Amino acid sequence: MGLQKKLMKKITKNILLPLICVLPLVSCRTVAQLTPDDLAKTITAQDLRTHLTYIASDSMRGRDTGSPEQRLAAKYIADKFESYGLKGVVGDDKSHLQLVDLVKRGWGDFYLKANNKKYQYLTDFISNSIAPMPKEESLETVFVGYGIEDKDFTDYVNVKDKIVIAFEGEPKSSDGNFLITNTTEMSKWSKGDAWKEKMNLAKSKGAKGLLLISKQSVEDFEKTVKQRQTMMKRFGNARLGFRETSDPQGSDFAVLTIGQNMAAEMLKVNITEFDVAKEKIVSAKKSVDNLFKNQPISLKIERTVDGIDTYNVLGYLEGTDKKDELVIVTSHYDHVGVQDGKIYNGADDDGSGTVSVLEVAQAFGDAAKSGNKPRRSVLFMTVTGEEKGLLGSEYYVKHPVFPLANTVCDINIDMVGRTDKDHEGKGDYIYVIGSDKLSSELHSALLEQNKKSPIDLDFRFNDPNDPNRFYYRSDHYNFAKNKIPVAFFFNGVHDDYHQPTDDVEKIEFDKMEKRARLVFNLTWEIANREKRLVVDSDKK
Repeated sequence: MGLQKKLMKKITKNILLPLICVLPLVSCRTVAQLTPDDLAKTITAQDLRTHLTYIASDSMRGRDTGSPEQRLAAKYIADKFESYGLKGVVGDDKSHLQLVDLVKRGWGDFYLKANNKKYQYLTDFISNSIAPMPKEESLETVFVGYGIEDKDFTDYVNVKDKIVIAFEGEPKSSDGNFLITNTTEMSKWSKGDAWKEKMNLAKSKGAKGLLLISKQSVEDFEKTVKQRQTMMKRFGNARLGFRETSDPQGSDFAVLTIGQNMAAEMLKVNITEFDVAKEKIVSAKKSVDNLFKNQPISLKIERTVDGIDTYNVLGYLEGTDKKDELVIVTSHYDHVGVQDGKIYNGADDDGSGTVSVLEVAQAFGDAAKSGNKPRRSVLFMTVTGEEKGLLGSEYYVKHPVFPLANTVCDINIDMVGRTDKDHEGKGDYIYVIGSDKLSSELHSALLEQNKKSPIDLDFRFNDPNDPNRFYYRSDHYNFAKNKIPVAFFFNGVHDDYHQPTDDVEKIEFDKMEKRARLVFNLTWEIANREKRLVVDSDKK
């Protein structure tokens, strides 16, 4: 709804000036400053619905990070910011779009050949650590028992420039004691990420890689591989990251886990011989040489790196006497795209936050047009890559358009369109996370602003022992890490969270309206208070 139509509804109530009798409505807009109460009322359920019907439509195909449809959503948001009178501030051309320099790192050809048979990644084996081998390499193998070196026990022979093959875990006697500890207590060679201990040892010996023979049964290992396949199908075999940082998945050493069937075929033995070999080690209480004949293999691990075209969308409103200080309002506008042919529209996550930012931004734009600009500047920003690890907000704090030292706070909105199971049948509510962790004044301001049209403020997820760790899972956290006060508005998860059923039809727009108005009132107060928020705490 345009400002003029909204104003016509309120004119008799809010602008009772003789001037309206003689001047046209547009003149009234420029003469009569809109009050905060007027402005909050411009945030309506209908406008929220109109925006979200587009943002979370099937045509947006789930707004996957870097997709053409996500760029369409970015253009929609940028165009709205421009129409509200909010300025672009990025680069020499003063764009609304901040390019987030991401790359997608994935895997191309990834296979192992042995005895004239080709074994494929995520079909026959899985990976723990992967070192790129862009060209197929022929390599010798060395079987070294459990791949352990501890006290008087060592499995190692000369393995320089070879691929080490070893059993997972560690030797255990029939009496239930482990050989290394001589107790029922496992050693580091079995605990936690024991493969890393074995990897580091193999690397120190000059090996080129490590193949671990799974201790799972053949059937259980096949289930593990299928689980990895399902995960990769859902999230893809590629990961997004910053171009400027090192490859988070890359390594200089490959560690692959193979099933017992594949290992037996590679070593030209029967699978039952593995149990015999383990018994020999336990019986000797030491490593046993030449348990299996070493066999050559070929290995290829092709790494792919592709640039991603994705943006944070910024709309800036300059303040008046305190314009050098900045309040930021954020949401993320990406979701998870299309999976198995189903569109994950992300109406609540985080279409609801995105359109709430648009409505709050329009209210501030209306304020400026009526001559009632805020004292501090306000930056409205919908960020990309949240679903891939809070990447867009992390990029902004690393490449801020405005100095972080001048940033007063970040108000973040993520999933505010539904009701979770704990609040079904109850009154209006919103979870607030982080408002007291860095600034007592931010928390006090929130409590005061909520009095205007009270809804239940639920702080349960503010607990540092919250097992959900929501404080760390949305974009405000990148600001909090930089000691910038934050308030995170959230309404909880539901059965449609990260499902293709998170659709516009299930959004409760009347409740969203109240929540967005609370965000507006809090932002307005912070932008206009005499002194900037103090940073007087450091809670986890």
